[in-house]
Amino acid sequence: MNTVAKIPLALLLLAGAAQAQMAFPLVPPHIDAASWVLMDAQTGQILAAGNPDARRNPASLTKLMTNYVVERALDQGRIGLNDRVSIGDDAWATRNPLFKGSSLMFLKPGDHATVSDLIRGIIIDSGNDACVALSDYVSGDQADFVRQMNAYVNALHLQNTHFETVHGLDAPGQYSSARDLALLARAIITHEQPYYHFYAEKSLSWNGVTQNNRNGLLWDQDLHVDGMKTGHTASAGFNLVATSVDARGQRLIAVVMGADSSRGREEQAKKLLLWGDRNFETVQLAASDKAVTRQQVRYGQQQTVALGNPQDIYYTLPKGELRDVKVEYTLSHDYLKAPLAKGEVVGQVDYLYGGKKIGSYALRTLTPVAEAGWFSRLEDYIAIKIG
Repeated sequence: MNTVAKIPLALLLLAGAAQAQMAFPLVPPHIDAASWVLMDAQTGQILAAGNPDARRNPASLTKLMTNYVVERALDQGRIGLNDRVSIGDDAWATRNPLFKGSSLMFLKPGDHATVSDLIRGIIIDSGNDACVALSDYVSGDQADFVRQMNAYVNALHLQNTHFETVHGLDAPGQYSSARDLALLARAIITHEQPYYHFYAEKSLSWNGVTQNNRNGLLWDQDLHVDGMKTGHTASAGFNLVATSVDARGQRLIAVVMGADSSRGREEQAKKLLLWGDRNFETVQLAASDKAVTRQQVRYGQQQTVALGNPQDIYYTLPKGELRDVKVEYTLSHDYLKAPLAKGEVVGQVDYLYGGKKIGSYALRTLTPVAEAGWFSRLEDYIAIKIG
C-alpha cells in the first residue's frame, strides 16, 4: 500500500521546469488585439491569453526565428560574430522588387558587413535585406535556411507555426501564433543569452542612414523593456513581442498580434507587462537536494534517508498566494529497502494550488544507503513480520 503525506509548503525551503497552464483568479486588462499572450519567462507559464493559438501572419516577427537560426549556427561554431559577409545582388533592394517600400538596412552590392552588423540590421532596422544576406551566408541560399527555420519549429514544439520566408513578408502558408512566438522568445532569452543584448540596442547607422529600433517600449519610463521585435504588414496588422524584467529579476514576455497601429501594439503590450508585474511573482517551491521528508529504511546501515528532488522547482503565482500551495508526497512501497542508490526514485511529489495539481516530480533519495550486516537485516525482518 502506498503512503501519502501532506506537508505545508511553509515547512519546506521555498524552484524549474515549465508548469501546466491554469486559470488564475485575476482578471487581465482588456487587450485590443486579435490574439495575445502574457508569459513568465522563467517558468514558461501562460499568465493570461486571448486566442493564443490562432494562426496569424507573423510579419517581421518571423525575424525572431531568423535570428534564432543564426544564433544556433554561432553556438555550433559554424560562423562567428566577426565574420565578414560580402553583400551580393540577392540582398540588394534595387534588384529585389519584393523589398519595395519595406524595411531595410540599406545594404549595397560590394558592402562587407560582419555577422554582428547584420544581426543588428535585422533587429533594429527590421532589414529584409539583412535577412537575405545572413541566410545566404549561413545556408547558401534562402530555401535551405527556411528549411532550418522549420526544423527548429519542430524542435521547439511550435504547434501553430510554419515559415515560407526568411524575412516575414507576406507569403501563402506562412503563419504563427501568439503562444508559439512567446515560446520562441523564451528559447532565445533562455538559451541564447550571449546575443540577447542586440535586442535592447536602440539605433543603427549604416551607409549614412541612421534608424531607430521600431520597438518604442525600449524608451518607456515605467518598465524596463530590453527586447524584442516588431512586425507589420497590411494583412498582419501590427505585431509586437516585448519583454521586461523588474527589480526582482522576474521577466515577462508579452505577445500582441493584430493590433490596429504601431502605438496601439505598444500600449497593449505595456498593459500586459504592467498587469503581470503588479499581480504575479515567481517563487521557489523546492530547492535542489533539499529534503521534502525523511523516511525509515529497512535492511540499511542507516535507519532513515532524506528524500527530495535533485532540481530546483519554480512556479509563478498571484502575489501572496504561496501560502496556499500544498505539497503531497507518495511512496511507491510501504517501506524503503536498502541498498538504495543516490537519486533512486522511491515515489512522487505533487504540488497543489487551488485544489489543482500544478506540478509532479519524482521523489528521489538524496544520499545512498548501503545494505546492513546480516544481524541487522534479521532484526528488521522480524520487526516487519511482527509489526
